[in-house]
Amino acid sequence: MNSTRKTVPAYFGWLAAACMTFLAACSSTEESLDDLAFKDEPADRLYNEGLAALNSGDVSTAQKKFKDLDRQHPYSTWAKKSLVLSTYTNFQNARYDDAISSARRFITLYPGDEDAAYVQYLIGQSYFRQIPDVTRDQEMTAKALRAMRELVQRYPESDYTDDARQKVRVTLDQLAGKEMQVGRYYQERQEYIAAANRFKTVVSEYQTTRHVEEALLRLTETYLALGVVPEAQTAAAVLGHNFPDSEWYQRAYELLAEGGYKPQENKGSWISKTVGTLTGLS
Repeated sequence: MNSTRKTVPAYFGWLAAACMTFLAACSSTEESLDDLAFKDEPADRLYNEGLAALNSGDVSTAQKKFKDLDRQHPYSTWAKKSLVLSTYTNFQNARYDDAISSARRFITLYPGDEDAAYVQYLIGQSYFRQIPDVTRDQEMTAKALRAMRELVQRYPESDYTDDARQKVRVTLDQLAGKEMQVGRYYQERQEYIAAANRFKTVVSEYQTTRHVEEALLRLTETYLALGVVPEAQTAAAVLGHNFPDSEWYQRAYELLAEGGYKPQENKGSWISKTVGTLTGLS
């Protein structure tokens, strides 16, 4: 028993000393690792290294440098510049989601910056590059339209506004084309109400696109098929008033004539109130 009493305290004394040594070693190791992990590099160095990597085609290294810069110096001028370059790099490499994400972050942080219009333009371009064929879902087209319109509204004097306006016209035409495609689908299946609603959307919302002429003809056809003769006459009359030399008007005129009717505008019709005389056609 006496032997045991002497052995146990000695054992714990040795264990305590060993633990203290181990903890001290761990502490020293952690401190050295922390020093390495959180040691900041100069912002200008990170930026220039990232730019050099980008110029040499080493995109992954460039992105890493820009991310390190943003993490270590988040509010510096260099971080702001690197965010623009990161957005551009993602866009150029078709990483559109990443480009949009970094661009939105930039605009949130620096809405009045001289590069804000360019970054907003890259958002629109990122969506624009993903516009699918007219037969497919047009979600990206709608997003491109909103982004380009935002650029025109927020930065009307920027160098990118003219191109943004052109792309607004392109996206509107694409969306109108989709409505026409669906409308024709319903018309071929003699679902005339559904078809008329699609053509009505084109006339109401996309009247400055090239599709409005055909839409007015299709309304003439569908309203005649539904027996709503005054609306068919109005559609044809508005078509003829705005596009007298159009082949679509010639077809509408002949279609009415076959039934013993002629184009005649009803001023109380939604068509007349919505369209009237079209202006600003692209």
